[in-house]
Amino acid sequence: MNGLWTTAMAGAAAGLGVAVPVGAVGVLLIQEGMRGRRGAMAAAAAVATADLAYAALATALGPLVAEALSGVEAWVRLVSALVLAVIAGRGLWGARSRGTGCEAHEADEARDETPRPAKKEGPARTFARFAALTLVNPTTALYFAALTTARGASLTGGAAGVVFVTGVFLASLAWQQFLVAASGFAGARISPAARAWTFRAGYGLVALYAVKVALPLP
Repeated sequence: MNGLWTTAMAGAAAGLGVAVPVGAVGVLLIQEGMRGRRGAMAAAAAVATADLAYAALATALGPLVAEALSGVEAWVRLVSALVLAVIAGRGLWGARSRGTGCEAHEADEARDETPRPAKKEGPARTFARFAALTLVNPTTALYFAALTTARGASLTGGAAGVVFVTGVFLASLAWQQFLVAASGFAGARISPAARAWTFRAGYGLVALYAVKVALPLP
């Protein structure tokens, strides 16, 4: 039971690491939260579902990759840690130099200027639009691939994988729903300074994960 609890917490931390930095899709979520509650909740659920899909795929394939590389586990951990460190470094440098940072949920930086639809969308169409925007981001896929490959054997077996993915989904969903609720309550776009701090917090968590992967703690 303790092992599954640890796996669940690892999944939750992974979900927050990819969800907290407010990139282009995060800005669109904030805009959606200012437009209406139903559409915003659907959009937040779509982003979390996309994270779930990437985490599930990576969790299914990661242990297989790790098994194929059996005997060089230390090198697998090192490469995975380097990938995570690069993702964190890019994000933290972006937050420092531009006040926003590189994407964790950005499909494309130009999407910050994506115009809102002229006609009001239903929740289903909003869900589909935000799921598509999130799924086209390769950084999210690379992030989960590095994490799950490094964890290797700890995710083998149905229970561990399901618990990890569930942790990712619930943490991501909680953050996205908080984001749209806060934007709806505030009635104003998140400030550049606050957005920069979300990048520092989110990518700081990714950096800590890189250290944890490189030097596994008991």
